[in-house]
Amino acid sequence: MIRKDLFGPTSRYAATETALFKTAQGVQVAYLKRRFIAPMERFDVLGEHLVVYGDRLDRLAAQVLGDPEQFWRLCDANAAMLPDALMQVGSTLRITMPEGIPRPAHE
Repeated sequence: MIRKDLFGPTSRYAATETALFKTAQGVQVAYLKRRFIAPMERFDVLGEHLVVYGDRLDRLAAQVLGDPEQFWRLCDANAAMLPDALMQVGSTLRITMPEGIPRPAHE
């Protein structure tokens, strides 16, 4: 089985299920099941960011999410499989709450 401790609690793979594949030779190989991006309506939008020259996804994640390694949350919120696709100058990125979590009522 895949060691789940290889992925921290904030990893994009933390909640991804694992499975076993048995080869023709009888060897079992552990793997992560496919991870799907949630539909955009599952993300409550807090704001937007206009991409300008020099922007980097990790720096934006540090600024708006407090952790540069959470860049994947920006990818998910904008339905992007490839991070580089988000950082086109002039494009607008959605800044959201994590999937399925509504914005606090006091905002």
